[in-house]
Amino acid sequence: MNIYVGNVKYEMTGEQLQEMFSAYGEVSSARIISDRETGRSKGFGFVEMPNDSEAKAAIEATNEKEIGGRTLKVNEARPREERPRRSPRDFN
Repeated sequence: MNIYVGNVKYEMTGEQLQEMFSAYGEVSSARIISDRETGRSKGFGFVEMPNDSEAKAAIEATNEKEIGGRTLKVNEARPREERPRRSPRDFN
């Protein structure tokens, strides 16, 4: 199951996110999303857990939990919406 983790502190790394969710079961991957241009964290990430029951337990345990002074928003990730690609001409 792919899990959305929002409102994470900007200093959090993918390794820290993986460590946090590993307490609830096997984690296939964990990543923090960063801005393409600046490389700074956008304050959210995704965790992939292969076992759905472990993933649901992790969501239940971490949603609304305070980490580093921020209250996490954790839920099952929705599929990414396909958006049309924009060309540089669209900005003129």
